[in-house]
Amino acid sequence: MSVECEKVGGINLAQGVCDTEVPAAVREEAHRGIENGTNSYTRFDGLEVLREAIAQKLQRYNGITVEPETDVVVSAGATGALYCACLALLDPGDEVILFEPYYGYHVNTLLAVDAVPRYVTLRPPDWSFTADELERALGPRTKAIVVNTPGNPSGKVFSRAELELIAEIAVRYDIFVLTDEIYEHFLYDDRFHLSPASIDGLKERTITISGFSKTFSITGWRIGYAAGPTPWLRRIGYVNDLVYVCAPSPLQYGVALSLSKLEHSFYEGLCAEYAAKRDQICSALLKAGLRPHVPQGAYYVLADVSPVPGKTSKEKAMSILGQTGVACVPGDAFFHNGGGNNLVRFCFAKTSHELDEACRRLTQGSLDSARKPEAASAFKT
Repeated sequence: MSVECEKVGGINLAQGVCDTEVPAAVREEAHRGIENGTNSYTRFDGLEVLREAIAQKLQRYNGITVEPETDVVVSAGATGALYCACLALLDPGDEVILFEPYYGYHVNTLLAVDAVPRYVTLRPPDWSFTADELERALGPRTKAIVVNTPGNPSGKVFSRAELELIAEIAVRYDIFVLTDEIYEHFLYDDRFHLSPASIDGLKERTITISGFSKTFSITGWRIGYAAGPTPWLRRIGYVNDLVYVCAPSPLQYGVALSLSKLEHSFYEGLCAEYAAKRDQICSALLKAGLRPHVPQGAYYVLADVSPVPGKTSKEKAMSILGQTGVACVPGDAFFHNGGGNNLVRFCFAKTSHELDEACRRLTQGSLDSARKPEAASAFKT
């Protein structure tokens, strides 16, 4: 969809490129890293100063205690950390449970290591699931569960009750939990982030994966990490060395020094800024007759595009692009069995100018078959 958007000179609300401004402290510290000579290979698991900063952040924000010397591996983004974890901990044929709608890279990472995805379909509007649904997804070779919170594309924030349910099953069946917490600082309506590893029974079997691409708007820097029990992290570190050697060293330095400099107000401001962007795009979608599933976190919104012409979500996404010049992602990219045909995903991690123009196009474009006059009232959370 990004390619198709470029062809027509449209506004790309498809890919989560996060083109908002990089914090000044992050830019300055990365430059300082280059100038002070932090330009060679790092140790296989990352710079000591960054591993220590991550360990402090995990203790302070996530409620997880790890040893920076043995329990943290810096990798090429959260995606790289997940790939290394899967290579290190899964054998061909091992089964891994995913909650859908899922993030496509999670599925493809599992397929790349010859693992077998099994699925639990979440139910809107709050993307809920039951213990029975989760247990029915278990197979004879289930080795792990992937928990993405806040979630892409749904924006779901897993509750304590849901994580405790996952913990009970993980302990009972002796399986890993692999997390993706890359959107942990994007939370709305007074919600808070709970890391699975902070739940009783899960610390010893959870690989916590996150990074800084989204929080600092540095998706191209590729700085992510895995953290967890020493034996598993040692294996993940070996694989990380073989696959990536190391993440970019001056950029590691820039992130490490920035973590200690940025105040709590930065993260509060992030939530407030993106909550306003969320409300803006949801209001525009509602006015355009495309009912939004209001996200609890992250910076994507799934919208119901049933009224838009097209038999598939791809046709509907192309119709929206053709009529308004705004690109989105077809919903069937997030489901394994043909689901999502009446859904598309919009990303609102955009500059104010871009988002304003996208919303203008959506509400004033030619989606005549979708627009409903009674839906033109302002969106309310």
